[in-house]
Amino acid sequence: MPTVLHINVAKNIGSTGRIVEQLCILARTHGWDSYVAHGYRYEDKGEVKGILVSGAYGEYRHYLRSLLLDGQGLGSKKETRDLVNWIQKVRPDIVHLHNIHGYYINYPILFRYLSENSIPIVWTLHDCWPFTGHCAYFDLISCEKWETQCDNCPQKEKYPKALIDRSKRNYELKKQLFTSVPNMTIVPVSDWLHDLVTRSFLSKYPIKTIHNGIDLNMFRPTDSDFRKRNALEGKFLILGVADGYGERKGLSDFNILSERFGSRVTIILVGLNEKDKKSVSPRIMGMGRTANQQELIEIYSSADVYINPTYEDNFPTTNLEALACGTPVITYRTGGSPEAVDESTGIVIEKGDVDGLVRDIETVKSKGKASYENACRKRAETFFNKQERFGDYIRLYEELIARKH
Repeated sequence: MPTVLHINVAKNIGSTGRIVEQLCILARTHGWDSYVAHGYRYEDKGEVKGILVSGAYGEYRHYLRSLLLDGQGLGSKKETRDLVNWIQKVRPDIVHLHNIHGYYINYPILFRYLSENSIPIVWTLHDCWPFTGHCAYFDLISCEKWETQCDNCPQKEKYPKALIDRSKRNYELKKQLFTSVPNMTIVPVSDWLHDLVTRSFLSKYPIKTIHNGIDLNMFRPTDSDFRKRNALEGKFLILGVADGYGERKGLSDFNILSERFGSRVTIILVGLNEKDKKSVSPRIMGMGRTANQQELIEIYSSADVYINPTYEDNFPTTNLEALACGTPVITYRTGGSPEAVDESTGIVIEKGDVDGLVRDIETVKSKGKASYENACRKRAETFFNKQERFGDYIRLYEELIARKH
């Protein structure tokens, strides 16, 4: 039985953690054994065998190194050596990388090992961190230094926050190590990110876009008493979902929408952290992060429109979840977010165009959700079925194994 090792900061929690878990489960039905090497902070047991790379204390030490020395990915040395020893014993047929940032793994140790071995590598890019000297996204400030040489980083106070700037060193080290492996395929999850990779130092490798998929048996139009329980019957519901909002996810734009619409609509935001709750409009119905997927599905299905005013993003799965529940999506033209919708399932407007948001929400309101619902579900079934999208990975694995032999 062939074996694939996934390495990701999260296991079965958050968007990337769930993607990895579901991919492993599907791989098992195709005769693959799977493991997930992961960080400490984001873990849900799930069905797949997990390997905890670093504990709480190790991740905290790594975080301090990142903060004080701009050293994201340069801590966790012992922990990564232990992981390499495990890899040497198990000898997986494929190493599948995801988010290797997040204070849990040492990428120089990992990549030096991988460069000395012939294990085929698949690297799914969920953000831009692998080819920058510091940041995970750069859209907000329109930075293009990553195309040639990062230096004097204008975002050192953004994730991963650092008190000093070593972006030039980080860029050079990443370029040296990430281009040292002989057998790697880069998998962006959006066409937008595919284009960026072709302009980066990773362009020497084969690049194959595979959009994210979701569980359509779980995310589907679902009847519930959510509206009745929350005294929302007869209300036009605008929904936003994020794992923390702030500037990147357009929280201020939701606040403006609440002022513009007043009592004519109800805005529900799921995923507010404590900081967000202090700055959200009192008119908005705010909820924390929910680990109860059934509750989230009921909220998606109850909403009249899903709004994603994101300023930096790759290919948000929340768009797909809304579509699968029959809810139209309005999104800013940001990253790969527009790739989720077409003219029958949503609307794409320019980033920061709050007047456009108001106008297009009124359009959906006047047409009614029912005029979009079937097309939304059909688009999710046609393009974002996890069985098909994750099946693309299984076929890629098989191609790489066949090529090796």
